[in-house]
Amino acid sequence: MKHSEIFEKFVAVSQTRPLNDEELQLINSHPQGLAGLIGLRFTHISADEIRSEVDVVPDHHQPWGVANGGLFCTITESTASVGSLILAGKPVVGVNNNTDFLKPVAEGTVTAVATPLYKGRRTQLWEVKISQGDVLLAASTLRTMVVQ
Repeated sequence: MKHSEIFEKFVAVSQTRPLNDEELQLINSHPQGLAGLIGLRFTHISADEIRSEVDVVPDHHQPWGVANGGLFCTITESTASVGSLILAGKPVVGVNNNTDFLKPVAEGTVTAVATPLYKGRRTQLWEVKISQGDVLLAASTLRTMVVQ
């Protein structure tokens, strides 16, 4: 089953309730694209909040041993786009990703929490906070547009 088919299957479900552990496992067992390459895993998917996590490893590092900022941009895009897909009920694309990097990280698990700031018919704005434990590492906004 393709990753897109799995998400299509759960869009209607996640509009009414959070996905359960079995449903999340199905999504996470079929990684695809850049999110799959970085090892992103979804830990919560609902209409009002998406959570994901990534284990930071040396493959994510810049030459001086800390996670590349592109990792945080990818986490933002991947996490918030799922929320936008759920709200729109059809494919969406990111049109602006603004990420502020607050603290470097070299290893361990980072967690992203995405929540909608604006829920328009064609445009949405999501806030994503990426943390490690209680330490905020990056804060982002992602604007998406519905594909017609």
